[in-house]
Amino acid sequence: MNQRETSQVPGARGGGRPAGLEEPSLSTAVRVWKVNKVNSKRAPYQLRWTVAGKVKTASFSTVALAESRRSELWQAMRKGEAFDLDTGLPESELRSAAAKKNIKPDPTWWDFSREYMAARWRSTAAKTREGLADSLATVALAMRGDGAKAPTLGETRLAARWAVVPAHNGEEPPPELQAACTWLSARSLPLSALTDPKVARDVQYRLSFKLDETPAAAETYKRRRRGFNTAMEYAIEAGYLDANPLAGVKRSGAKGDDVVDPRVLVNQKQGAQLLTAVSYVGSLNRNRGRRLVAFFGCQLYAAMRPAEVVGLREKDCYLPETGWGSLTLRETRPVSGKNWTDSGQRHDKRGLKSREAKADRPVPIPPLLVAMLREHAKEFGTAKDGRLFANERGGVLGTSSYWRVWQEARPIALPPDKVASPLARRPYDLRHTCITNWLNAGVPVAEVARRAGNSPEVIHRRYEGCIDGHEELNNRKIEKAMGWREEA
Repeated sequence: MNQRETSQVPGARGGGRPAGLEEPSLSTAVRVWKVNKVNSKRAPYQLRWTVAGKVKTASFSTVALAESRRSELWQAMRKGEAFDLDTGLPESELRSAAAKKNIKPDPTWWDFSREYMAARWRSTAAKTREGLADSLATVALAMRGDGAKAPTLGETRLAARWAVVPAHNGEEPPPELQAACTWLSARSLPLSALTDPKVARDVQYRLSFKLDETPAAAETYKRRRRGFNTAMEYAIEAGYLDANPLAGVKRSGAKGDDVVDPRVLVNQKQGAQLLTAVSYVGSLNRNRGRRLVAFFGCQLYAAMRPAEVVGLREKDCYLPETGWGSLTLRETRPVSGKNWTDSGQRHDKRGLKSREAKADRPVPIPPLLVAMLREHAKEFGTAKDGRLFANERGGVLGTSSYWRVWQEARPIALPPDKVASPLARRPYDLRHTCITNWLNAGVPVAEVARRAGNSPEVIHRRYEGCIDGHEELNNRKIEKAMGWREEA
């Protein structure tokens, strides 16, 4: 029989049991034999020991490794450590293994942002990617860390937005961002810093305010906070954090809402004047305005989003010679920038907002808009892919193109005091006007929501302050329902 060392020290403990181990799984009845050579080419040196009579073995490629392991077990046994019956390991090694399992990886915010965007990139639309990048870059302002030659807030945002694009991995940053990227990659705070209340409050502040320290718009804050929350969900799933550090933390500073401002709405006469003014823009320069009259008309009379109008195809239009027509909306062409689209083009090609990819939305249109679209198709034709609205070269109509036309048309259509006011300041305000007109005409909220591509809850919340002239009518309906009669 091989020589062996034996230790039987009842009750001895090497610093306490690891959490979760029951008393019967440990024993100090340990015997360790000398290294023995066995018939094996890969690991011919075998170490054998027993714990409470249970035989444990380990094989090694060299005798030196086997003797080193035997020495470790022998020292633990001499100290009176208990050994685990299942694994045969000393209690100190069990504690060390348990501690390693409990150590969470703790990437910096810089590295985490890049990892998270790479994980989300394939399953998100270009516009969503851009929104997530903005959220991550905003939080980066609070996670910069300290040190000399720190980049400015503006440089930090630009560097973070550039770095999170997966295609930029392995590339050298642009020269103007080189110093900022180098500094942030080395000095950004670790993800665990978010559990510090001071850091969490700073993150919340950055989400709520712009770089000039003025409060961000309500929609901007909601988008940023939503992007941060989804990033925290990923951090929890990956085992970096136990909980969202901003859970329950309310917005810092002034609060806003997304209710439509009645001052942006145009009346029927103003709407007609604006569309007429659009037709005058660039009349001596390739009819820049004329080709956009029906474009803005789709927003004013069908409550379409600009990206929906850009994606509108002739085959999706029913345009009878008389009476109402209809548009079947199927896709949008939002502007996201080349960095965020899979195609490398500025415009992404997507389905309808907040709907399944192949879902459509039929929208009845009045005879006035039918006539506009028929005239537009007759005069300007369509793009190669069948879209009704294209730029002068036949490409996808860009945001800057129709914005410039709109800004030139407002002074033509409106008096100076109205030009300086919020009235129809953005083309999107035409959509708000259309939805408000439908509501004031008594169209049920559910039908307005269906035509506009919103939920009834959003219509109620956003346009509550724009509905006018129904109080007296509603009073009469209540009187009738209650059986009341007006006094003579």
